[in-house]
Amino acid sequence: MLRQRTLRTVAKPLEFVRIVADDREMAGGVVAELRAREDVVLEVRRLTMGDFLVEDRFAVERKTVSDFAVSVVDGRLFKQAAALAHDRQRGILVLEGTGPSDGFGVSREALQGALVTVGVFFGLAVLRARDPAETARLLVYLGRQSRSYAGGCFSRPGYRPKGQRTRQLFILQGLPGVGPERAERLLEHFGSVPAVFTTSKEALTAVEGIGPVVAARIRSVLEGKADRPE
Repeated sequence: MLRQRTLRTVAKPLEFVRIVADDREMAGGVVAELRAREDVVLEVRRLTMGDFLVEDRFAVERKTVSDFAVSVVDGRLFKQAAALAHDRQRGILVLEGTGPSDGFGVSREALQGALVTVGVFFGLAVLRARDPAETARLLVYLGRQSRSYAGGCFSRPGYRPKGQRTRQLFILQGLPGVGPERAERLLEHFGSVPAVFTTSKEALTAVEGIGPVVAARIRSVLEGKADRPE
């Protein structure tokens, strides 16, 4: 008589993802989603950069569609993007939601221009999520996939300037009409990249080589406006 073999299913151990959430994100819904997951080790504390820190490698700024539109208007977006670009972690922007952005005085073209500035000029990865649940899943996917790279090497494609000042100049040269010399003058005059991105058109013209036309183009790109300089 043949004995029946009992097949044992060996449970695969959970691969925990370490995520730190800023304590100001408690009401956003993402923290609750992360807490409900068995594969997340979650810590809540005040972060100086971003809304979430994934595996101590990625600083993630989460914005709903409405908050993104408002941050373009009040200038917060570019300040935050500049700070993330200089942080030791890789900066990522998660744009959450599918609702309309109208009602905030920002056109679709302006929002697209802001996304181009954040993704191309600042070098931040831009991810989309439908709701807080999907944002939570994105954070977990990010943590898991980061481990698939051997040796923990995370390189951005293309040119990677080394040194803080070199990176600052590299960012500034992404502005219209700004080459190496003008980037040097801007950084010397204002002292930092965020200061350049938040200054007025009139203040820009105080820098040698930055005339009214170039200053207007710079502000137009940073503010996402389609208006032509007078």
